[in-house]
Amino acid sequence: MEFDYSPRVRELQARLLRFMDDHIYPSEKAYEHEIATNRRNGNVWVPVKVIEELKPKARDAGLWNLFLPRSPRAPQGLSNLEYAPLCEIMGRVPWSPEVFNCSAPDTGNMETIERYGTEAQKDEWLEPLLAGKIRSAFLMTEPAVASSDATNIECSIRRDGRHYVINGRKWWSSGANDPRCKVYVLMGKTNLEAGRHEQQSMILVPSDAPGITVMRHLPVFGYDDAPHGHAEVDLKDVRVPVESILLGEGRGFEIAQGRLGPGRIHHCMRSIGVAERALELMCKRLQSRVAFGKPISSQSVWHERIAEARCTIDQARLMVLKAAYMMDTVGNKVARKEIAMIKVIVPSMTLQVIDWAIQAHGGGGVSDEFPLAKLWAGQRTLRLADGPDEVHRNAIAKMELAMHAGRPDANVAMPITRGS
Repeated sequence: MEFDYSPRVRELQARLLRFMDDHIYPSEKAYEHEIATNRRNGNVWVPVKVIEELKPKARDAGLWNLFLPRSPRAPQGLSNLEYAPLCEIMGRVPWSPEVFNCSAPDTGNMETIERYGTEAQKDEWLEPLLAGKIRSAFLMTEPAVASSDATNIECSIRRDGRHYVINGRKWWSSGANDPRCKVYVLMGKTNLEAGRHEQQSMILVPSDAPGITVMRHLPVFGYDDAPHGHAEVDLKDVRVPVESILLGEGRGFEIAQGRLGPGRIHHCMRSIGVAERALELMCKRLQSRVAFGKPISSQSVWHERIAEARCTIDQARLMVLKAAYMMDTVGNKVARKEIAMIKVIVPSMTLQVIDWAIQAHGGGGVSDEFPLAKLWAGQRTLRLADGPDEVHRNAIAKMELAMHAGRPDANVAMPITRGS
């Protein structure tokens, strides 16, 4: 197994690290100040100037749309394995992926449209998304049902002549608060009489279509995540042309399996970067503080925690790289167990490292003086987003049992769930 990155990836790594040092880290305070100012002025749902000013620089540096593999519309796109170390670097600052047009949910939505959309759909929606001119949201989770089982989804997509009529309520629709959000990728039911996994379809819905109401934003542990945010969206008799359907009626689960695999691994890649950032902040803090007459970093309890953090971060990274390699070589379906495993392992590992870093910072760790509290909130959300731990563990166990029962090819589908 090859553990070294290609010359191209190493060069991109170096270029991205320089960009982070030159532009992203120095802009963190300015970003927070701008968000706070917008909040005081009564409108936090506006694009952040700090990010918008950095986007042209990222594009000029050749650090744009790196996530999308095998697309003629984004020839610079990398394989999952190539993208992993770059996504990790971006993940060290939660808002930085947008600077490179590599942020969720746009990445998953762009990959969905690229893989399953018609050329007309790509012209209308993929091109402006790739150019960073618009943003998007993914509407799957619903407030009235347990969306950890996506067959529970109740949103109706009914054919009416040359249109589909959509009725339903969605929530945790990440990005729907952003005024630049122009298209929803929505999952609903087109045929209640079909098989359990053939009832669902995915459809592209303009966010300004009549009948759509963004009801409210949903904060996470008190954070509004503006201007991105998470929203509850009501759709009442929303009409879209039949050409808006993705791949065809009854193909929703098939599309979701293709979409959520890359989405999950991107989350895990970014989370490795979060864990690295937390470990770095922890070590610096411990070396800068004295308690009971000696540096806190000399206390053996912190040696244990630092060593454990380093071991678990590196273990998790290797698991992520293995999953990325398998997705590139044998496909998402064959790699479904590896994808499920990293989705369980990585957020919990990152939460533990952040928790130790918070402890090392004392009272400052739970304040807004450092990024740790907000990083913790984001990572805790990932134990629910794109499927709760319990669902992934269940799928892993079923695949393992099937293998030891002499059924290595047992069709245990990747869970189609989404929490945010």
